[in-house]
Amino acid sequence: MPLQTSANSLPAPSLCRRQEAQTGTPGPALFDRKSSETVSFPRPALAPLARSRVANQPVPNDSLLVLDIETVPDTVLVPPDWPPEKFPKTAWHRITAISFVEAGIRRDEVTGTEAYAFRCCRSGGQPGWDEARLLRTFWRFFESGGYRLVTWNGRSFDVPTLLLRSMMHGIAAPAWFQRGTKWAGYGHRYALDWHADLMEAMADFGASSRLTLDEGAALVGAPGKLGAHGSKVASWIETGEIERVRAYCETDCLNLSILYLRWAFLTGRTCAANHDAAVESLIEYLDAQRARRSHLGAFLDAWMSARSTSPFVGRRRLAVDSDVA
Repeated sequence: MPLQTSANSLPAPSLCRRQEAQTGTPGPALFDRKSSETVSFPRPALAPLARSRVANQPVPNDSLLVLDIETVPDTVLVPPDWPPEKFPKTAWHRITAISFVEAGIRRDEVTGTEAYAFRCCRSGGQPGWDEARLLRTFWRFFESGGYRLVTWNGRSFDVPTLLLRSMMHGIAAPAWFQRGTKWAGYGHRYALDWHADLMEAMADFGASSRLTLDEGAALVGAPGKLGAHGSKVASWIETGEIERVRAYCETDCLNLSILYLRWAFLTGRTCAANHDAAVESLIEYLDAQRARRSHLGAFLDAWMSARSTSPFVGRRRLAVDSDVA
């Protein structure tokens, strides 16, 4: 069973400096099971802000917020003559789900490497909430913490949609615009300690071809979309299957979380031992949640069945229970 931890009980950063031979056994669970799945956007305990590795300025990276949204066309705003096969403009998308994976961050004061402690994977608000209420509550949650935002194509779609739809509803988002410095902040394209749009970062900001999230997931052995697709969201909404939309959005966040861990290792933000401890914690979290949230169990089963690619980078694959393997 996973241990209950808080933002102040992350694995010791010195784990990075231990010999790899000492990491062959399962480590502590790194997530907080106290996080309620029904309470909207809980306010996490905050740790002191870390320092930017580039410009020695405070950055809001005591927590990761791996974010995804689902939308449907706003039939009031989309012009009648807009071609049905053409993707609507950002502002013409009505938000139906805001989902995220949240994890604490602790940085080693000597090496600068980071350790991650998963807290939860869920959707904000309640299934019956309208868009304005979702947005109002999300921005209160966002402003209450210090987050490094992680998205996939978030600079082009997710964040502009959140901001423009908030403007339409008369909802302020000052934290997005006012935090940071002249040189680094949420709106700065290359300030990856603030907003890491992983699709852009993995494509070297357009220097190479961009992957889809499904393609990126396949690269590291993550399950991908499990046969679902964003094009199905509108039909699910029409048939009242909002919980299905939220579950789909959450699995996108999980794929992105796995990708971010591997990218963080690639770029030196974390070490092999901390990467593997974070992966192990995510496995334990998903297994603990499977009884009442079947989509998380299905995601874990698909992940563990990808025998061609180990989820770990510094040691052998974790021996999991027979009902997971």
